[in-house]
Amino acid sequence: MTDSTSANNSASVFQDNSASINRISVKIPPFWPNDPEIWFLQVENQFTLANITSDATKFNYIVANLETVYISEVRDIIVSPPTTERYVKLKLEIIKRLSASQQQKIKRLLEHEELGDRRPSQFLRHLQSLAGKTVSDNIVRSLWLGRLPSSTHAILATQAKASLDAVAELADTSSEAIAPSVHISEAFNARESTIDKLTAELAEMKIQLASLSQAQAQTKIYRCGIRSKPKVSPPLRNRL
Repeated sequence: MTDSTSANNSASVFQDNSASINRISVKIPPFWPNDPEIWFLQVENQFTLANITSDATKFNYIVANLETVYISEVRDIIVSPPTTERYVKLKLEIIKRLSASQQQKIKRLLEHEELGDRRPSQFLRHLQSLAGKTVSDNIVRSLWLGRLPSSTHAILATQAKASLDAVAELADTSSEAIAPSVHISEAFNARESTIDKLTAELAEMKIQLASLSQAQAQTKIYRCGIRSKPKVSPPLRNRL
């Protein structure tokens, strides 16, 4: 065996060993449907560490590590992949399709959230933390505004071009200004409700008292009638 042949064989063995090492060293993390874009960044870091640059190899790694439920979302691409940049196409479609699906799920979740006793800005931050990066700011803004009191919402309706942070600050200020009048109105309504309730109870008591007085009068008349009834004398023959 010549030196060149030996060198070629050694190089071939080295390449095979390197490929094996690369294949072993790649650690694909579990797929993260909440943020597929971040997941792909992690995967690509693994590709970089393993010196994997082949488009086909990257494509195969993704297909091999996706769960069945997510594979079905991009079945058309896996069955009929493009002739070039198949990994790039698969990546873009996974991000687009799964992000849209996740966005709808989170939107439905956010629709059940209520303001409660939180300040508008606190409620906004709560919605943003739930939405993460999946739901757009426009959707979060719309859901947030829809949960605010109508009086506050009317004030904010003129701030369509203002930033969300600026609108949240204005919402806090408006709520603080509106709150005293709301409390006064609520207190007045509560007082009116109490007065109405007492009036109804008093009327009911009067009716019951009138019924009781009428019953007592009828009883008295009945007793007087019994006492005034004339006695019947016995027959004359019984007296003889």
